[in-house]
Amino acid sequence: MKIISFVIPCYNSQSTIGDVLDELKAKMTERPEYDYEIVTVNDRSPDRVIDVLERRAAEDAHIKVVDFAKNAGKHVAILAGYNYAQGDYVVSLDDDGQCPVDRLWDLIKPLEDGHDMAMAKYDEVNEKGYKRLGSWTNHKVSQLLLDKPKDLRFTNFIARQRYICKAMAQYNNIFPYLEGLSLRVTSDVVLVPMTERSRLRGKSNYTFKKSLALWMNGFTAFSVRPLRLSSFVGALTALLGFIYGLVVIVRKLLHPGVSVGYSSLMVVILFCSGMIMLILGLAGEYIGRIYMSVNHYPQYVVRKKLNISEEDDGARR
Repeated sequence: MKIISFVIPCYNSQSTIGDVLDELKAKMTERPEYDYEIVTVNDRSPDRVIDVLERRAAEDAHIKVVDFAKNAGKHVAILAGYNYAQGDYVVSLDDDGQCPVDRLWDLIKPLEDGHDMAMAKYDEVNEKGYKRLGSWTNHKVSQLLLDKPKDLRFTNFIARQRYICKAMAQYNNIFPYLEGLSLRVTSDVVLVPMTERSRLRGKSNYTFKKSLALWMNGFTAFSVRPLRLSSFVGALTALLGFIYGLVVIVRKLLHPGVSVGYSSLMVVILFCSGMIMLILGLAGEYIGRIYMSVNHYPQYVVRKKLNISEEDDGARR
């Protein structure tokens, strides 16, 4: 009998996680040839979602709980869930009810056919304001830096083969970026058209600051192209400065009475200084992340686990 593992990162979902768990349990009764487990990861949520998870885990052995000692972020929580997932197929989904669980078997079908990964392709994404702009920017940057296919947009409802998840979970650095990890381990991705549902209650936990930090992970952790781009910009700036210097010299020789412009000189100085600081800042970002990585900062610390046996814990990699 094959097993499906559901991985759910939990944060501020005390009022919604119960509904998500109930829907998953009801959905699994449709296919008795599959067993299942639900790996919930409490990302040090400020509400009392851990109380709900503990109660549900005590009532149902299918529900496993991983409780973080400190908030580590959604992507880290998902990777932690992959560490503990034992299913043949692993499905990651949100804790707010937005993922169309009613289309679960459509998502699983490509994996049954042998594909590595299947992902929901939403006809319309429920995002507003800066998040829609941020998603578009992230998509374009991923295309440029990670060679992501043009029609591939990562969503919150994804099914992967077990070996894909285990390969992703081997990433131990403290700046994970699931899009980059996914594109590194496989190119066999099937998109399944479906409609994203509205959030059951509450609002998104992704603030502008968190979105920016996540974007920086992808920007610096999975590509050296920004450094190459900065080298190109530096060379281009130097070339423009050299050409401008020749123009100034020639103009002075042809028109001795023309004074050298103070304003244009200040513009050049400010522009070049700004570019130098920008490039140094980018290099510093890389160096800082390298420093934290070589010092082996932990991705997360597990405070406690429920319904996870020693055998599962020992074999999680």
